[in-house]
Amino acid sequence: MKLNSDSTWDLADMFPDDAAWERQMEEVRALGAQLAARRGHAADSAGALMETAALYDSLNRKGAQCAVYAECRFHTDMSSPRGKEMVGKLEILFTALGEQTAFLAPELMRYSYADFERYCAECPELKIYDQLAKDFFARKEHVLDDAGEAMLTRMADLGGTYRQVFEDLVINDTPSPEVEGPDGTPVKVTEAGYGAALQNPDRPFRARYYNALLGLYGGHINTLSSSYYGKVKADVYLAKSRRYPSARAAALADNFIPEEVYDNLVSTARAHTGPLQEYVSLRKRVLGIEDFHFYDFFVPLAKEVARAYPFEEAAGLVMDATAPLGPDYADKMRRALENRWIDIYPKQNKQTGAYSTGTYGFHPYMLLNYDGTLEDVFTLVHELGHSMHTMYSCENQPFVYSDYSIFCAEVASTANEQLLYHYLLDHCESQELRRLLLAKHLDDLRSTFYRQTMFADFERETHARVEAGEPLLPATLCGIHKKLNEDYYGPELVVDDVLSYEWARIPHYYRGFYVYQYATGISAAIAISNRILAGTPGAVEDYKKFLSGGSSSHPIELLRTAGVDMASPQPILDTVAEFSATLDELKKLI
Repeated sequence: MKLNSDSTWDLADMFPDDAAWERQMEEVRALGAQLAARRGHAADSAGALMETAALYDSLNRKGAQCAVYAECRFHTDMSSPRGKEMVGKLEILFTALGEQTAFLAPELMRYSYADFERYCAECPELKIYDQLAKDFFARKEHVLDDAGEAMLTRMADLGGTYRQVFEDLVINDTPSPEVEGPDGTPVKVTEAGYGAALQNPDRPFRARYYNALLGLYGGHINTLSSSYYGKVKADVYLAKSRRYPSARAAALADNFIPEEVYDNLVSTARAHTGPLQEYVSLRKRVLGIEDFHFYDFFVPLAKEVARAYPFEEAAGLVMDATAPLGPDYADKMRRALENRWIDIYPKQNKQTGAYSTGTYGFHPYMLLNYDGTLEDVFTLVHELGHSMHTMYSCENQPFVYSDYSIFCAEVASTANEQLLYHYLLDHCESQELRRLLLAKHLDDLRSTFYRQTMFADFERETHARVEAGEPLLPATLCGIHKKLNEDYYGPELVVDDVLSYEWARIPHYYRGFYVYQYATGISAAIAISNRILAGTPGAVEDYKKFLSGGSSSHPIELLRTAGVDMASPQPILDTVAEFSATLDELKKLI
């Protein structure tokens, strides 16, 4: 494999220059006007519906291409006036398009699936939209009249205010306190510094930092409780208004996820917290402490190995690790690594973190801030997993089904991480690296599987209480969170009063019933990677069917094509088994 000497991405594969982007923006604007002109006649006949659908697809496809280019352009230099201008133009255009096309869904809702079938008989080209039409009309009973929809739109905007209150209070209006650092100098307490501070070997410092940060939320617990209570009430109100039996049912209905999938996750994880509690005991023993607090979770159980991974080596590792997926997968990975689809290294004014982005008609792009750490190698293979998912989906689906749900998105990326983890474990250079990999894997599973399931448990209970007519008082919310920590982590964890405030610092709670997908995602990824690594007949082919499925079926059905049934306990049990096996091996090495 020969990597390009230029470590930046080549956006000319999308548009040769900004002028070409501007021209397509004008095309999108014109398409919006054409679609708006169809108001009142969008589906007068089979031919009219076909024209409307084709126009709508073209608008969305070209608009998405403009969005990806502008955002990539901006994120490589966020101080650039030109980048800011392009993103600003995009936002203005998309706001206008939203207003121009708002009529479409209510107008089409006046029809039925039977009408659509009749139109398909007259115009067979419409059959490509069959799955979309089934899903669209399945929601019909939950759509109100025009006045009702307008009211709920305003209500949804109001519901978003609760998250803004949370962000303004904890980010903008609360000054950062200071605590004494390990060397005696003052250290500012912030969310950004939380992770590094809690990995510090100085335990008194960890305790000071943790107590100060959680104390910030405790100091505003009445306001934060009211804000979250308001958000839950808004969720419940919107669900009732749309004739759903519960807020959770409404949230899961977006992707047609059965509620038993959620309950199966929580009940199975709750019934198998034994390995998690053993993990707490191991940490307690290794750290040599009598009273284990939450701030003791983040100190590394294994020493960091003084080992850098140049990007060229990382590229080779991820190619080798994903080799079981076959030559076509390898070819796609190689193209991404060799042809400047990745903006690799950090630089001033570049977007932090990492992501993969892409849309129909363009190959994916990946933004990294690669610094040569082991974690960076895992980030590379993670983002490549997203990109491969996008490629398989776009190559095998028409535009209308080329995207995929959040429920499925993290499966492909995490499956890649699983393959890399097992590859590195099988090719360890030293016992030190093996310990590090095992400890990292346990930490990842604790935070992504057990912890996110506990958060899902919290959301289920808080919404159920409001639906039963109970208020969410500060003592109620803190009590629920404290009890959950006791249930999941067991008696070895000291669940002190300050930990009861932790629920108030979780921003994902303002995206109702979202976090459970992290736990289901890693569980599905483990089940899939286990099948592949075990050489299960058809496992690779099944997985590629899933990757190629886009949104042509519902997420649960797509995962079943990969050999994973998320409505059953088995994928959750597979994850528990992996956690337990990893823990057992680490115990032998520590």
